[in-house]
Amino acid sequence: MKIAISGKGGVGKTTLAALLAKAYVRDGQKVLAIDADPDANLGQTLGFPDFARITPIVEMGQLIEERTGAKPGTVGQFFKLNPKVDDIPDKYFVEDKGIRLMLMGTVRSGGSGCTCPENAFLKTLLLHLLLERKDVVILDLEAGIEHLGRGTAQGVDALIIVVEPGKRSINTAHKIKKLAEDLKIKNLFLVGNKIRHKEDEEFIKTQATPGFLNLSGTGLTRGFGYHLPIIGFIPYAREMEEGDREENFSLENLGIMKEVEGIKENLEKELVKS
Repeated sequence: MKIAISGKGGVGKTTLAALLAKAYVRDGQKVLAIDADPDANLGQTLGFPDFARITPIVEMGQLIEERTGAKPGTVGQFFKLNPKVDDIPDKYFVEDKGIRLMLMGTVRSGGSGCTCPENAFLKTLLLHLLLERKDVVILDLEAGIEHLGRGTAQGVDALIIVVEPGKRSINTAHKIKKLAEDLKIKNLFLVGNKIRHKEDEEFIKTQATPGFLNLSGTGLTRGFGYHLPIIGFIPYAREMEEGDREENFSLENLGIMKEVEGIKENLEKELVKS
């Protein structure tokens, strides 16, 4: 299973990525968690010890030079476009409680036309993770899908767009959907977060998927207008804001694991259908 998660900044996509990673570990799966957001918080959210000391892979200049044959940050050099990366997860990812974590670091977007050792290395690594690894891979993206090129997008089983009950969040979701369609990503899903009451759910349904239909008993909502199934809602958790101030905060304190387990089950059912 290869899952990419995106959405407007602040909607809770990193929280969902972390909770899904923990849900798959509970099922006995091996999980690779990839933080592709320049504002990297996945390690902290997962509760990794000394998360601030984890070095982003793009900053491992000596490693990139060894594998590509060119020094990062330089131009006009010949370098390997397909460097060796199959040993990177086992050697360079940080592991805690069954989850291997990689911070990608800031990198130019795949569509910018940049040809450099860093991009070649990261592109090859992402392709390996998404196309060749048997682990569950959860990719926490920035507000968009800039890290996914046409090659890496082929390896994504599902793109989850996290939204909150607000028009700016919904507008961002539609923009992400358009980019995903351009990359031929077929399985797109919505998750509503920070739900305080039923009106919040209805707002997301009507704004994100006009002409929605509740599939009774399944927890799913199918939108005819935009073809974006809503695979779950997560209630607003004040504990998350309060926990952000606490050094020893744990995700398990949120009390929303049941909803995340439901999202995981709904996602898997939808992928079987497709």
